[in-house]
Formats: sequence, structure tokens, C-alpha cells
Amino acid sequence: MLSGFKQFILRGNVVDMAVGVVIGAAFASVVGAFTKDLLTPLISAIVGKGGQFSTLSFAIRGSVFNVGDFINTLISFMLVAAAVYFFVVTPINALIARTRKAPAPADPTTKKCPECLSEIPIDARRCMHCTQPVLGRAA
Repeated sequence: MLSGFKQFILRGNVVDMAVGVVIGAAFASVVGAFTKDLLTPLISAIVGKGGQFSTLSFAIRGSVFNVGDFINTLISFMLVAAAVYFFVVTPINALIARTRKAPAPADPTTKKCPECLSEIPIDARRCMHCTQPVLGRAA
């Protein structure tokens, strides 16, 4: 029972996925800090709101809606999604497209009659339209 678990854990793609999750979490925290500490103060300075943009909120009947915090999270998500798309998805798609070979063209199943130029089966010895004898496999 434990040997099966050991094989599962030490399988290459499980370890790769674990490393990817850890790096992704670290990258997400870096992007979150970038958004919170650099982008939103810049937006706040441009818009002209004093203080942090992330503290922007409004209240309805005692319920507080933290719009600035939501916008911070949305910007962080968009930055992470853009980074994953441009630095992971696009290069992988280009690599796959480069390694994919075009399918070989299929062997012809018809040929042209030299007399009437009609399409006839490749193994035909006589044209079905003009009844002329046809030599060889391809005319």
C-alpha cells in the first residue's frame, strides 16, 4: 500500500505540478504586492483621491463594500492571467505548432482520361465516358 503511494508521489508529473503550484503561489503574492504597493497608489495619485486607492469603499445600510480592495484583487488576477498566457500558453502553443507535421498527401484515387479529360478511377483501363483505352496508372 505504501509502495503504491510512494510511486504516485515520486511520479514526474506530480512533482512537476507541485513545483508549479508553489511557484504560482509565490508569483501571485509578488503580483499582489506589486498591485497593492505600486499600482493602486499610482492610480490613486492619477485619480486624485487622497490615501490608498485600496481603501475606497462605500456603505449601504451599515454594510461596507470595499470597492478598492476588489479592484486590487481584480488587477492582480488580470496581471497573473496575462503573465501565464504570454509566458506559458503562447510559447507552448508555438512549440506544439512547430513540432506538428503536416499530414502526408493521400494517394490519388482518380486520373484524367487523355482523350476527354474526365475523371476516372486510377485502376481503370478504359474511360467510362468516351470508352477510349487508358494506359498506365496515371495519365
